[in-house]
Amino acid sequence: MAGEMERPGSPAVESESDEDLLPVRMLNEFVYCPRLFHLMHVEGQWADNVFTAEGNEVHRRVDRFDQLLPDPAAPPSRVDDPADSDGDGPPEVRRSVSLSSIRLGLVAKLDLVSTSGDEAVPVDTKRGRAPKNAERSWEPERVQLMAQGLLLREHGYQCDHGVLYYAGSKTRVDIPFTPELESRTLHYIGEASRAALRTSLPDPLEDSPKCNGCSLNGICLPDETLALRDVPVDPVTRHSGVRRLYPTRDDALPLYVQEQGATVGKDGDRLAIRKDGETLAHARMKDIDQLVVCGGVNVTPAAVHALCEADIPIVHVSRGHWFYGFTMGFGLRNAFDRAAQFDAARDPQRVLAFARAVVRAKCANQRTLLVRNARPRPQEAAGRMAALLRKIPHARDPDELLGLEGSIGAIYFRHFEALLRPRDLEAAWAFDQRNRRPPRDPVNALLSFGYAMLAKECTVAVTAVGLDPWWGLFHRPRHGRPALALDLMEEFRPLIVDSAVVTAINTGMVGPRDFVRTSRACMLNATGRKAMIRAYEARLEQLVTHPVFEYRCSWRTVIRLQARLLSRWLRGDVPAYIGMTTR
Repeated sequence: MAGEMERPGSPAVESESDEDLLPVRMLNEFVYCPRLFHLMHVEGQWADNVFTAEGNEVHRRVDRFDQLLPDPAAPPSRVDDPADSDGDGPPEVRRSVSLSSIRLGLVAKLDLVSTSGDEAVPVDTKRGRAPKNAERSWEPERVQLMAQGLLLREHGYQCDHGVLYYAGSKTRVDIPFTPELESRTLHYIGEASRAALRTSLPDPLEDSPKCNGCSLNGICLPDETLALRDVPVDPVTRHSGVRRLYPTRDDALPLYVQEQGATVGKDGDRLAIRKDGETLAHARMKDIDQLVVCGGVNVTPAAVHALCEADIPIVHVSRGHWFYGFTMGFGLRNAFDRAAQFDAARDPQRVLAFARAVVRAKCANQRTLLVRNARPRPQEAAGRMAALLRKIPHARDPDELLGLEGSIGAIYFRHFEALLRPRDLEAAWAFDQRNRRPPRDPVNALLSFGYAMLAKECTVAVTAVGLDPWWGLFHRPRHGRPALALDLMEEFRPLIVDSAVVTAINTGMVGPRDFVRTSRACMLNATGRKAMIRAYEARLEQLVTHPVFEYRCSWRTVIRLQARLLSRWLRGDVPAYIGMTTR
């Protein structure tokens, strides 16, 4: 496998720093699932769920402060909790003990160690209930505990067994450190140490029950990956057996702050929005997936630090919602996805394959929106669009694709007015073509505003999966333009923004009074912007059936899913990128 290196000899590793040592907790993950190990340890990816939150709470006591082990040659000095030890003498109990070994190539923080003279017993706490199998434990847990025993032996202790404490059932299970368990553990240490040098993702588990409770299942995408490996490059192919292992909607949502002169500060585990000494609103950090500050809104350093630490981006837009950039923490601490992205951008065949998928999806979605909603139905226009769509798979270069995209787009926007049935039938809603920079009528002002918000959403999505938003494949890189985010947003323009604009007009969410107009330009006023944000966010929260995987999720989730599948295609984990289309 490309990028792999063989370590000589035994699993012993020569290292100059703890950064090169394998955390024993990651050894557990490797035995459980090599792909999970790669995502967590090699790529630094993480996501919480109810099980990890419960585990964090269980470990809260032992993680409060670090303690050092006594000298193994010294007699025990005090009794802390004799029930925690199986030794005959008065034991000493130390919690949150850090140990490492260059020879073994391991580093660990042990939950609890009970010592008596030169004898030591590691006690590892697990959140759940003791299993009912013959061993009353799982192999990854036994290997993790054995590795802790090896570290204790390296530091001069005798260690012939350990204890697994299951907090859910309040059960202690003794694990003897047999030669067979020691041999398997040393084997896994060597395998995991070699796997830590891989740059390619291991294959996902197939239809495994382990995936159900895994906090990284929405990142790993095991069923989706295996399904796409069997899918011909045809977006109508469906896989109804794919499990949706992540929520249909995210609990966290964007927080928009538009009040000019307001300040966003930190108040415990919440953000507080204040102005002129008055608190306007509070928002819990766990309920926010991005903070969008519009125009003259300040963010305190404490709030910036807390948001960066939580990997919550701060998105900076103008009062008119032109996207300026964003502030966020380090996020993913690897460069594998970006390296693959740059390699793909240098490959004309891969660029062309991706561009075809993007253009086909966008244009197919434009045609579907017209056919479904335009009244009267534009039969001739739909036929011409279908004829042009059939040419896209045969386009020889991106310039030819741009020509086809432009031709289909011109037909689409020429008939866009047939989608509009406003309650207020003023001439304000007249529309015959797309115009921008600046938009000259209310419909174009709504479209431009919506596309700016979608560009922001896609920029955050591609950055979150480790890609460079500025280096595109279909859209050529240009200073100040998030080209890859624009690549991703193409297929979502009609699905999200155009649909939200049609809904906002037809339901009366926006009206002619929500715009500021001059002889050459038109823009939304403050009331109109708030109304369009509501329509846009409502569209993102609507559920849709995925055309390939056949499960339901929100449009916001689909954007993030497509960003992740794009990164997996760039890495070679799936054979093709398939654009999102609606039926």
